[in-house]
Amino acid sequence: MSDRPSCRIAAVQMVSGPDVDANLAEADRLIGEAAAAGACLVVLPEYFPLITPDESAKVRIRERDSDGPIQAFMKDAARRHKVWLVGGSCPLEADVPDKVRNTTMVFDDTGRRVARYDKVHLFGFVRGSERYDESATIEPGSDVVTFDGPCGTVGLSICYDLRFPELFRAMGEVDLIVLPAAFTYTTGRAHWEVLLRARAIENQCYVLASAQGGVHPGGRRTWGDSLIIDPWGEVVARLPEGPGVVVADLDPARIAEVRASLPALKHRKIS
Repeated sequence: MSDRPSCRIAAVQMVSGPDVDANLAEADRLIGEAAAAGACLVVLPEYFPLITPDESAKVRIRERDSDGPIQAFMKDAARRHKVWLVGGSCPLEADVPDKVRNTTMVFDDTGRRVARYDKVHLFGFVRGSERYDESATIEPGSDVVTFDGPCGTVGLSICYDLRFPELFRAMGEVDLIVLPAAFTYTTGRAHWEVLLRARAIENQCYVLASAQGGVHPGGRRTWGDSLIIDPWGEVVARLPEGPGVVVADLDPARIAEVRASLPALKHRKIS
């Protein structure tokens, strides 16, 4: 069994709108709530700075790497609240002028950036009048990213990545997978929980999914249901809808227990 102490982790759920300053203020309030609950690592949802029906809006607010108000906010919030902050996603410059990278950045509790992950898989969905095509405004990343933090080794992913288990296998053995998301109501209702629990079970680690959850000012409805799941696939904390925070303790001994009793990771034959 592991002798590493447990670490409290938190998922922030938001219902972001078109006003970036208002969204940052709400994110700061919820980070503070998570910190007050004892969280050492806090995860914001995908698109936390901006959700609007105007898909080109994120291109207009995109930032250069390590330079811009959204990144400055994340750095400052991590330092002020003394938490490791996984910054949901932020639009960064892409190689082409009319697109962005949908990027998660991680800051330690001093405000130092320790990791960057660019979303690899881009969502596309058509059902009747409901249509999404992230590739129209987003340039995909290509790198698998993990980092070492206060709760062990953490693998980074964003939203639609959830449907591609090979990404998570490529991370190696991790203690925690984080997944900031803005799942649609339609796909979330059908697949959200079952896929998250599957990722926890097959990788025998904790999974933290921090979601957008509610009806946004532009009329879009996101599924929400921010979850923290243990390595056996049990849901240990959840928030169905609306802004708020869910917290749970990541227990290294629980990971060790599951992996010892069912050593599936050691039984792998295909890599």
